[in-house]
Amino acid sequence: MKINIYYGARGNADDPTLAVITKMQSVLEELNVSVERFNLYEIKNAIATLPQTLKSVDGIILASTVEWYGIGGFMHSFLDACWLYGDKNKISEIYMLPVVMSTTYGEREGKVTLETAWEYLGGKPCDGLCGYVKESEEILKNREYEQIIEKKAENLYRTINQKMAVFSASNQVIKQKVARFKAEDLTPQETERLSQYAADESYVRTQKEDILELTNRFKNMLDLDNKDEQQEFISDFKNHFHPQAGVSATYRMIVHDKPCTIWISVNGSQLECVMDDNRTGADVEINLSKDILNEVILGRMTFQRAFMAGDMKMKGDFKLLRMLDQLFVFMDHAL
Repeated sequence: MKINIYYGARGNADDPTLAVITKMQSVLEELNVSVERFNLYEIKNAIATLPQTLKSVDGIILASTVEWYGIGGFMHSFLDACWLYGDKNKISEIYMLPVVMSTTYGEREGKVTLETAWEYLGGKPCDGLCGYVKESEEILKNREYEQIIEKKAENLYRTINQKMAVFSASNQVIKQKVARFKAEDLTPQETERLSQYAADESYVRTQKEDILELTNRFKNMLDLDNKDEQQEFISDFKNHFHPQAGVSATYRMIVHDKPCTIWISVNGSQLECVMDDNRTGADVEINLSKDILNEVILGRMTFQRAFMAGDMKMKGDFKLLRMLDQLFVFMDHAL
């Protein structure tokens, strides 16, 4: 089973929608679902090609945030692209769960907008999730909110797995009578944007990976001190350790593109921090890239913000993850 998440807000670190879809992604991955997230604000110039990514999915999550009025332009652009370029036969088989959180008002209207749009496209909307949250931390601290999010993700999994029937909507009949779209009426610019290379998801991903690889090579060439990066990580954690009374926890931090595994054990004022690929059974397991870890060590990012933004994955006790930012304070790097 494969589910895509299309996030249509601006990517602010304190966006409550990010906290919701990150939790949903974690639940679905624990159910052995293949999940891929598309942050529309990062690929706004290629939104017209995204309907191609619907061809291999069983379900999707459309997620946006109401900041002042409506679901925002990125999500509208994606839905427009689905109408103009999407495979309507394939869309008719896809279940869609809407997620709309609000920091002002209008979350229910936003949820209805996504459901109605997906019905017009011929797809199958599922019972979604909407709510008002002043700050994203409210979601992370409230166990009842977490249970609601987990339940919605599990219901989406069951709906797709059991291929549950969905009642037809009246707007489907209206669409069939009044909607007319001719695929051949494309401008040369639209045709170019939908060319084989622009629409080839694997090609775009390969280009991004090549750029990232070249960037990393140049960074390594400019590293004049020739120190062992792994030992630098260990030294940074030891030098910025701030003991917290009564805290006892173990962390297994996997830097997947290094690759290396950092084992951290804290018991009051005692700290053990070593490179160890063999130890398992930590209270919290973290998976992140070297660049994100460097951002944390340089004081530009915290572990909690990295998790909320989807740049880091974790399993275990979330309270202990928040404690990690108190045990290791790197903000003095940024001063």
